[in-house]
Amino acid sequence: MFDQVNGLPVHILVLHAAVIFVPLLALGSIVYALVARWRAKIGWAVALLAVVAPISAVVSKLSGTELYNRLLDNGMSGPGKVILDDHMNYGTITMWLSIALGVVSLVLVVLTSRAGAALPKLADIAFAVVIVVLAAVTGYYIFNTGDTGANAVWGTY
Repeated sequence: MFDQVNGLPVHILVLHAAVIFVPLLALGSIVYALVARWRAKIGWAVALLAVVAPISAVVSKLSGTELYNRLLDNGMSGPGKVILDDHMNYGTITMWLSIALGVVSLVLVVLTSRAGAALPKLADIAFAVVIVVLAAVTGYYIFNTGDTGANAVWGTY
């Protein structure tokens, strides 16, 4: 299912969704957590990204695993395998972090989306801290996933 479409690896077709949606989720969730007066305006976008970004990361990871296995079956070894091993490790961590960020962001949106709904100050601060940390770490890992993937393809190591 995640291997090929018309002879093209699915990973090549779907990875850019994660490259776009995961950073957008990180930025949107930070703004949502820190700027309470904008919540009513951007809540729908953050909720949508909290679902779409993790799905895109999961599909990218699963399709990347299929591509990796196909390359191994075709005899890939040496420095290329080492680069792809790093890419796979970053991709796995990115997937789990994007799921965590999506869940926490969606919970915050649900808890604050009702008219006049406000969290206790301590809960609001706790959500903000967790979201900022998760978003920063997710951003770091999505960057490194993309960087190692690009280096594997274009050979710039």
